[in-house]
Amino acid sequence: MLQRLIGVTIGAAVTFVLLLLFYGGVSVTNGVATTDWRIVSDSGTAFLVAAALGAVASFFWPIVIGWWLVRRTRSRRQTAVEAEVQRQLAEQQRNSGPRT
Repeated sequence: MLQRLIGVTIGAAVTFVLLLLFYGGVSVTNGVATTDWRIVSDSGTAFLVAAALGAVASFFWPIVIGWWLVRRTRSRRQTAVEAEVQRQLAEQQRNSGPRT
């Protein structure tokens, strides 16, 4: 349930940002609403592309987050292994110092 809620929220945020980029801002001057700028000239296309990309983002977010978490865990584990190897090498060198 929580995963769906997060997915919907991410999809909505992506759709909103894309609509701002594609559709542009609207200003009201003397009672007339005009679009200041648009990346996509047709509003139907802007809404379709924004909604489609928002749906894709809401579908793929667990995959991206999972990939990121796995990479982070692997990196931390590798760092811990390297630190342990360095500790053991230092201990080995200290114990096998010059013998008389």
